[in-house]
Amino acid sequence: MSALSELSTLRRQKGARSLSPGEKNDGKYAIFFLGPWFVGLVLIVAGPLVASLYLSFTDYDLLSDPTFIGLENYQRMAEDPRLLASLKVTFVYVFVSVPLQLAAALGLALLLDRGLRGLAIYRSVFYLPSLLGSSVAVAILWRQIFGSNGLINQVLALVGVEGKSWISNPDTALGTLIILNVWTFGSPMIIFLAGLRQIPEMYYEAASIDGASKVRQFISITIPMLTPIIFFNLVLQVIGAFQSFTQSYIVSNGTGGPVDSTLFYTLYLYQRGFAALDMGYASAMAWLLLVVIAGLTAINFYASKFWVFYND
Repeated sequence: MSALSELSTLRRQKGARSLSPGEKNDGKYAIFFLGPWFVGLVLIVAGPLVASLYLSFTDYDLLSDPTFIGLENYQRMAEDPRLLASLKVTFVYVFVSVPLQLAAALGLALLLDRGLRGLAIYRSVFYLPSLLGSSVAVAILWRQIFGSNGLINQVLALVGVEGKSWISNPDTALGTLIILNVWTFGSPMIIFLAGLRQIPEMYYEAASIDGASKVRQFISITIPMLTPIIFFNLVLQVIGAFQSFTQSYIVSNGTGGPVDSTLFYTLYLYQRGFAALDMGYASAMAWLLLVVIAGLTAINFYASKFWVFYND
């Protein structure tokens, strides 16, 4: 028998090796442990998702059986002035607060990347707002800080400036919520910090030898190398900002006021579904929100090929 035929025989014998009893049970164990996740996916995610799609074509008040009405809910949305106002408020909130939040997160990450003593403590302290920013307690605190007798006006009074109720003024109410979202910079900051630690130091050394300033190094090295991290944070924060609800609900006492200046889309959806018991219309609104978020995410992914650079 030739060497090639012997090698071929050995390969066939190796490929035909019978599985041990433990290996045969690996698949069963995997199904067993993944079973609860699949049950949750069907009952908590997929099931309600399909149900809401059906309800969006019905007239449903939560108290009686839904009545199929076709596209009437979607036609109503095009003629609803409060829905259009809530979309405007939400878009302003997202497109102003997210860039400011990412800029603040990147700036603090650059400071922490300089090797400060007690870095773990600083990371924990700066991350804390991300854990608390969407809580009811912080929203109540925010309402007190920007109220007529709040901390902001007390500080202004020390320098002889008479403040106003920032959350009761339609010109400034949304700005207070934007500041609150910017304040929750902890999560993207930690991700930026991890990305900065992955940039090879040799790039900065070579740039220093060539006489590049710190600003030039930041523009030509740090930003291009961080673009995948910036893109990742951008997508996550945009999605999260569109889903914001608690801040607007607590600060405006559930009204979206003053004059609908803090009427987030999610808050108006809640008002239609649970206050007005118009759940069919609210389901249609939820699907519109899904389409808007999916569309913006798709645009971000398409645009990323023009400004995101990977080390391929």
